[in-house]
Amino acid sequence: MTPLKYIAHYPEHIQTQASELISSGRLGAYIEQRYPDTHQIQSDKALYQYVNDIKTEYMRKSGTLSQVRYDSKLSTLKNALGIHTYQSRVQGNKLKSHNGITVASLFKEAPPEFLRMIVVHELAHFKEKEHSKAFYQLCCHMEPNYHQFELDTRLWLQWLEL
Repeated sequence: MTPLKYIAHYPEHIQTQASELISSGRLGAYIEQRYPDTHQIQSDKALYQYVNDIKTEYMRKSGTLSQVRYDSKLSTLKNALGIHTYQSRVQGNKLKSHNGITVASLFKEAPPEFLRMIVVHELAHFKEKEHSKAFYQLCCHMEPNYHQFELDTRLWLQWLEL
């Protein structure tokens, strides 16, 4: 049986359901039936606009967004799907911040809900650096179906590896 590395920390009953979908060969059909569409956000410029629109809607008062990009090496080198970077610099008597978001390139081919989940997750790091209760509340504020999309993203990643 294939190890369920993407959902290893989920409760046993969810892992059992995922294992049954995999062993019966229905995981791909499950994902494709629930998420039949792909998004059109293919360039870094389009991704920046998409992320900035979400940030403007939900997090107007947070720091400015300096850089957003896709990275083809992200999932293999850093073992992450997205990364939020934050840097503070003192310039004269002002404190300048640099916030960047990097998304794994494999999300160019993902359903739009999965890209949104990654973006919401990384944007939430603007306010909450750690994965705390407040962090996940902010994620759910920006995307009410955040937890379902996260699980389904992990199942999609599992399916891609089969």
